[in-house]
Amino acid sequence: MAASVLRVKGITKSFGGVQALRGVSLDIALGEIHCLAGENGSGKSTLIKIISGVHEPDAGEIEIDGRRFSHLNPKEAIGLGIQVIYQDFSVFPNLTVMENLALNSELMDKRKLVNYKRARAIAANAVSQIGFDVDLDERVENLTVADRQLIAICRALLQEAKLIIMDEPTSALTKKEVKALFAVIKRLQARGLSILFVSHKLDEVFEISERYTILRSGENVASGSTVELDRKTFVFHMTGRQFEDEFYTPSAIRREPILSVRGLSLGGAYADISFDLAAGEILGITGLLGSGRTELVETLFGIFQPEAGTISIRGKEVRIKSVKDAIRKGIGYVPSDRLTEGLFQPQTVERNLSITVLDRLSDHFGFLRRGAIAAMTRRWIGDLSIATKSPALPVRTLSGGNQQKVVLARWLANDLSILMLNGPTMGVDIGSKYDIHVLMRKLAGKGLAIIIVSDDLPEVLACASRILVMRDGVFVQELDPTVTTESKLSELSTGIA
Repeated sequence: MAASVLRVKGITKSFGGVQALRGVSLDIALGEIHCLAGENGSGKSTLIKIISGVHEPDAGEIEIDGRRFSHLNPKEAIGLGIQVIYQDFSVFPNLTVMENLALNSELMDKRKLVNYKRARAIAANAVSQIGFDVDLDERVENLTVADRQLIAICRALLQEAKLIIMDEPTSALTKKEVKALFAVIKRLQARGLSILFVSHKLDEVFEISERYTILRSGENVASGSTVELDRKTFVFHMTGRQFEDEFYTPSAIRREPILSVRGLSLGGAYADISFDLAAGEILGITGLLGSGRTELVETLFGIFQPEAGTISIRGKEVRIKSVKDAIRKGIGYVPSDRLTEGLFQPQTVERNLSITVLDRLSDHFGFLRRGAIAAMTRRWIGDLSIATKSPALPVRTLSGGNQQKVVLARWLANDLSILMLNGPTMGVDIGSKYDIHVLMRKLAGKGLAIIIVSDDLPEVLACASRILVMRDGVFVQELDPTVTTESKLSELSTGIA
């Protein structure tokens, strides 16, 4: 085995009596792609912050390139070649690509005036290192999430990184963007850099990493070579639970559709879309980003107005003029980005749960009935097993899976007939993902009509009773998930055999 670029041994850390890490050890070889896996709350983030000097461990040892430390500060960590790319990438959205890349160099050189010719040269050199084609004068806020991530990687390379830690780097990326990111990671590895890839996505772990370390409840539970690991063992190590693969078989789909769409079209997004949805059914819609899948469900939710076609609910043609109109008609929508579109992050769990039913929780004078709100909140926290110490806490304090359950509870409180979920388990850990899948099947079994939009092919196969594949704004084929493979779905989505 190659020499270690990083070795941590017996790391312990507690916060206010809560034990976050218990004797954790980790070893990363020079030029290795190593996966650090674990569910939310397993201690991954705490360990990263200790390695990067943000937190000081209570006990344990850090060794970098053979040098031993009891703790580091951020400046020391950067000087030793450690760079962390967090989920928010820590870029300045109001600055240009060039300014984001050159800023650190200008500050470290203690320059009082910015030389734009020098700054452009620094930025051009940075993007060229990974073959990143981007307009250096473009504001970062106008770029995609994937491009912002590449900017963060370029910036790390300017700091002469030896080890780049990527914290959940694919949580907001499409399959195509993930593939491009992995190509960049492989190029970095070829240059001798080590990568600590922090994730809970099984397919990605197996695809990109050579070795793994799994944490659970702040402790090491397993480590070794990825090629010697199978999916079921990996999931068990992460969660301590055994999950069985299964398909959703509806117990009773009603003959008459609850939703009928005929010839629906929206210029530049989709054309001539027709399908039926019955109570008790989970319809899966899959396709690449840009296939029209999101615009379609957002039309059904009243965000867009179709240019042609009809929508009927329970056999009666309707026009959905707005989001409020969709809600009145019994339609709910869980967006793909719960952080910016689905939740009020600073507000409490209770307020997030009750926001869509405040009219029902008010008296005839318009005053909120606090007792009714509290009772409804307790009910849904219990029914969906939302893990929170108090409904009075900000929803941002919850894990990704529990935040998603809050969004679901908000819509279920409306007594919906139709629930649409765009990326239903995006950014949640394995255990929460399984729980949400079970919940969707349970709701469909009680008669709720569900549409899931996802490019997570195993998820679509596991949850849907019927699958529609969308490409270039049209449905290309309808499939039975029990006799369909991931490769077939991928082939139809891309048009590439």
